[in-house]
Amino acid sequence: MNIAIISRNSKLYSTRRMVEEAVAGGHEVRVIDPLRCYMTIASQRPTIHYKGEELTGFDAIIPRIGASITFYGTAVVRQFEMMGVYSINESVAISRSRDKLRSLQLLARKGIGLPVTGFAHSTNFTKDLITLVGGAPLVIKLLEGTQGIGVVLTETDKAAESVIEAFRGLKENILVQEFIKEAGGADIRCFVIGDKVVASMKRQAGEGEFRSNLHRGGNATLARLTPQERLTAVRAAKIMGLNVAGVDLLRSNHGPVVMEVNSSPGLEGIEKSTEKNVAGMIIDFIERQAKPGKTKTRGKG
Repeated sequence: MNIAIISRNSKLYSTRRMVEEAVAGGHEVRVIDPLRCYMTIASQRPTIHYKGEELTGFDAIIPRIGASITFYGTAVVRQFEMMGVYSINESVAISRSRDKLRSLQLLARKGIGLPVTGFAHSTNFTKDLITLVGGAPLVIKLLEGTQGIGVVLTETDKAAESVIEAFRGLKENILVQEFIKEAGGADIRCFVIGDKVVASMKRQAGEGEFRSNLHRGGNATLARLTPQERLTAVRAAKIMGLNVAGVDLLRSNHGPVVMEVNSSPGLEGIEKSTEKNVAGMIIDFIERQAKPGKTKTRGKG
């Protein structure tokens, strides 16, 4: 097979590992920077060009679209889909999962466990919003934040009001969520491929920190999942429409709650903490699934 990995940096651990496993499987593989692609939008023959050449002959793509380039990156993925190339994660699913508010609404509609979450435009009813989500302590998140950036824990209602008003004063959209204290600063990253959780790790926040992101100094260890946690992770990925996803769960007193569904989950932490060849599993999935024109959303929005 001829596989393209859509990634800005070929030296990143995740990109490098998938290149290694694709080559080991006898495939041709190429890393393509989406921001250097340009396209012709035509009904008869849509094309993608890259550094002066037309890109043709790919059987499948693996999108590794960073949050900061979601708009243009998903446009490139969508163009490949229009050309009949199989994408392991489709453009619509990536966009859906990147919109935190939309993804939470979709998960809630399907009955997935979530932290109680509030969203508002006006600050005139901030006190009521805080009451609706259960009062402090609360977690306040920027809708556009990633890797724990733009996430604040407020210990009192007054502090929550101040943070909400400050963010809204900067014209930022925010979510206000209940703080799952019993999670103890830990979350579970479930790595889903297809209809199965293939690996899982527990990420524990460092001392004095409530955010468990590895980029913020958290540490990762192998996690054992309950059947309910496995089912929740797989259902969440399917609701987003993702074949490959990192589903982040918190263990609450009322069962697992989903914090986020990531369409480009990193491989380094999960592979090193679980000692599993997750990159190889992704390539195996493509070998089984990739067929010309199989992308469900081909030509759609």
